[in-house]
Amino acid sequence: MHLSALAIVLAVRAHGEHGAIVRALTRDDGVQPGYVRGGRSRALRPVLLPGNTVQAEWRARTAEQLPALTVELATTLAPLHDEPLAAAAIAWATALTATALPEAQAYPRVHDALAGLLGAIAAAPSARGWAAACARYELLLLAELGFGLDLDRCVASGGAEDLAFVSPRSGAAVSRAAAAGYEDRLMPLPAFLRTGGEAGWDDIFAGLRITGHFLARDLLVGRAADVLAGRERLVDRLKRAVA
Repeated sequence: MHLSALAIVLAVRAHGEHGAIVRALTRDDGVQPGYVRGGRSRALRPVLLPGNTVQAEWRARTAEQLPALTVELATTLAPLHDEPLAAAAIAWATALTATALPEAQAYPRVHDALAGLLGAIAAAPSARGWAAACARYELLLLAELGFGLDLDRCVASGGAEDLAFVSPRSGAAVSRAAAAGYEDRLMPLPAFLRTGGEAGWDDIFAGLRITGHFLARDLLVGRAADVLAGRERLVDRLKRAVA
């Protein structure tokens, strides 16, 4: 096995006295694990930060063997790891991706969306510029893994007009007229979650509520649910930042 590609570092785990097992996301070959000799060294620790992009090379003699991985830094988000809000966002986005995606399966849309989200965080660490993108990244990940929400038509009427709510059971949109009398059982649907664009904080938190509900219910279950603590920290910091 020999693979060389640009990759986004997702997760780093200490292995032995000096090494590290790294999981990184490539565009064409998905999540790839590898053992980095000296990965805990002073030289490599700032390279192997989640969110960094590296030029990576994996080599293994057999398909069953954990590949040896060598890396060179391509782009770094190291300064953002000292910013609590940006660091929480990077930690959550990379941990979510590392936990949710199966290994060695290509998800080019997920790769490109994660790269875009990390770029938005780097460009605007204050959060106003990337919080909505975080919710839309979660929505995309759900869809790519088979848990997509149906936000294009009302589940009750079949119409596409005035979609204002989401059913927490079906994950489908509900129009304002069809929701009459049942609003308290539904989740408000912010427009940006369907169409993109900018969003106010109330809409951002409404979007994160929707994606968080379905991540916890459908995707991050069992041991994978442990990663949700990082999301809780991020949402809490966002709320404190805008209070």
